Amino acid sequence: MNAIPQISFLEGTDADTLLANVAARLRNGSIVPYLGPGVAELSKPDVPRTPDALATFFGTKVALPRRARGNAWAAAQYIESNKHRSTVTGLMAQAFAAPVEPTALHRHLATLRLPMIVDTWYDGAMRAALGARDGWGEVQGITRASIGELRWYRFYDADGNEADSVAAGNWTMVLYKPHGGVLPARNFLISDADYVEVLTEIDIQTPIPEVVKQRRIGRSFLFIGCRFDDQLLRIYARQITKRSANVHYALVEPDVLSRNERSFLLDQGLIPLAVALPRAVEILLAN
Repeated sequence: MNAIPQISFLEGTDADTLLANVAARLRNGSIVPYLGPGVAELSKPDVPRTPDALATFFGTKVALPRRARGNAWAAAQYIESNKHRSTVTGLMAQAFAAPVEPTALHRHLATLRLPMIVDTWYDGAMRAALGARDGWGEVQGITRASIGELRWYRFYDADGNEADSVAAGNWTMVLYKPHGGVLPARNFLISDADYVEVLTEIDIQTPIPEVVKQRRIGRSFLFIGCRFDDQLLRIYARQITKRSANVHYALVEPDVLSRNERSFLLDQGLIPLAVALPRAVEILLAN
């Protein structure tokens, strides 16, 4: 049996102090926030708050075989294969139809002069928080399964109108939704087929937008509300942060981390801060 990787977590005052320093670096734009489902969960929205919850939602709509139960990506693939892609898109739109109220952290990040925010869940809270702020736009991963396109992503301006890479290069801040989002155009990477194409090329960075590649250079990332208990999530985090700074930070709950998550933290050299998310938000907002 493989031993559980041993990690030294920063806790208590040491973790709070380092996070306060990270918050200051967020303000000057040298750290990029990388948001997971846990951030939206703070507002207790009426949408699935985890991949497991999304899998459960699919199971309430379609009778799934045992192999697809409890796995959002496998469940979506079963539905796509046995019904139609439009059924998957419709169910995802239904799952995330309820607006998610931006949290205090979303609203705080929207006020900062950040070059980029990465948001890995499907809700529209970060877009809503950015609202009418000038000079920002969004790039979303899109499915290439049966769409007859050669693109990996689409660009949208603050009003939700489709834009292009030239416009994106001029945006002061880029919201990057690598898995897509319910707003503004219901783009979703969710089924196994969606990810097969991405994963064949993500190591050579083809699916990563050029504007993201440029804005990560020399910058650290702060993972907030993220879990890495699935290989897919680990691959995305690794590839999005490739060729950035050497030091990154992750807010974690040590008691719930799996062996694979601990190995990922070690392998990627992430500094794990054992600070509960509500407390972390307080520190980030205050510094």
